[in-house]
Amino acid sequence: MVQGLFLLFAAASVIAALTLVLARNPVHSALALMACFLQISAIFVLLEAPLLAVIQIFVYVGAIMVLFIFVIMMVDVREAVLQRFLPGNNLPAMVLLALLGTEMLVLVLWSGAFSAATPPAGGEGIGLRQLATSLFAEYLLPFEVASVILLAALVGAIVLAQKEQR
Repeated sequence: MVQGLFLLFAAASVIAALTLVLARNPVHSALALMACFLQISAIFVLLEAPLLAVIQIFVYVGAIMVLFIFVIMMVDVREAVLQRFLPGNNLPAMVLLALLGTEMLVLVLWSGAFSAATPPAGGEGIGLRQLATSLFAEYLLPFEVASVILLAALVGAIVLAQKEQR
């Protein structure tokens, strides 16, 4: 049952990723990316990692997608020049895509990812309390630096948006 759901969510994620790349409208691409993120969070639930699933939804679907939609709406896409694929340029991209897909398939088959794996010995893994303690004690400086960088990016986006309106 779990393997069937995993294959379903993985296939839906791949379809959403292909829609992301092939959509002509950037808003449709952003919605497809959001669907892909939601499928990945469903896979995390199947892997019994609900914390990662919730973080995936809050951080990527919530924050990152709002940022992407904000940038898409701020940049007038109709004025931007969208390059279309030329017939001669598709062949190298398709060959590279086929090589990378074959490599990924070979690596997945050789890794034994589809075999029944035993859980790691020696405990249940890291808990929420250990994660919070580690994040806010040992990694407090990188956490604060990342928040300051995100704040600077937000202020910069607001300044750029106000300059264009004048």
